[in-house]
Amino acid sequence: MKRILVPTDFSEQAENALKVAVLLAQKHKSEIFVLHSMEMPLHLASSGDSGSLPESLYFIKLAEKRFGELRKKPYLKKMILNETIGHNEIYEDIEEACKKNKIDLIVMGSNGASGFKEMFVGSNTEKVVRTSNTPVLVIKNNYKKFIINDFIFASDFSEEGRGALDKAQKFARKVEAKMHLLFVNTPADFKTSAQAHTIMENFVRGMGVENYTLNIYNDTAVEKGILNFAQQINAQLIGMGTHGRKGISHFFNGSISEDMVNHANMPVITFKI
Repeated sequence: MKRILVPTDFSEQAENALKVAVLLAQKHKSEIFVLHSMEMPLHLASSGDSGSLPESLYFIKLAEKRFGELRKKPYLKKMILNETIGHNEIYEDIEEACKKNKIDLIVMGSNGASGFKEMFVGSNTEKVVRTSNTPVLVIKNNYKKFIINDFIFASDFSEEGRGALDKAQKFARKVEAKMHLLFVNTPADFKTSAQAHTIMENFVRGMGVENYTLNIYNDTAVEKGILNFAQQINAQLIGMGTHGRKGISHFFNGSISEDMVNHANMPVITFKI
């Protein structure tokens, strides 16, 4: 976790994410990269007319001014920020920044239907979370401390999810958290406890997973089961694997994606399979 990327629109939600990134950076001696994707009017973004240059420069100067104001925040007093201004769609800028700077973790602010919606509304939210090769930590609230003791990793425990579990357990070790592997049993895809335990035990065998528990939770829907189990054990973080609309995509299709990433009132981290 040496390089952390924080996309920002300078909103309160984005600042909540930056504060968490700073807490992580202080603990792990990480470098922070802050990315602002300019939301220029369409005619400026698509025009090759040199006459639009003064107006484009205005948006660049405005972003630089806001970066200057951000640097004056007390919690950033001893931090060095690597600042970048992007000119493409936000998910494209994030992908480019991750490749260029070898980012280990993206920390992204959100409060669901508002706040970060200018950047991450609709398909953009899903593209960043669902397609990012870099783990994405979504932050909803303001934290003075960010301590993860109990970390839920929810999965269907199919073979294709092993890569995500491997990344999740590495993250758990770094933050010194106990990992609670979770299988949510629903009426639509019911399995007996014995069947579910066998699937989970076969899944983790040979993966070197440490400091973990196996858990089966019955509920009417996957997302409800994850949230209810998180509340039951007082977990501080929910994690999942994803690679678009394949494999365990039932975690990230339609309302489930929105519920977990946008509506869960706690941090969620996703790992690319």
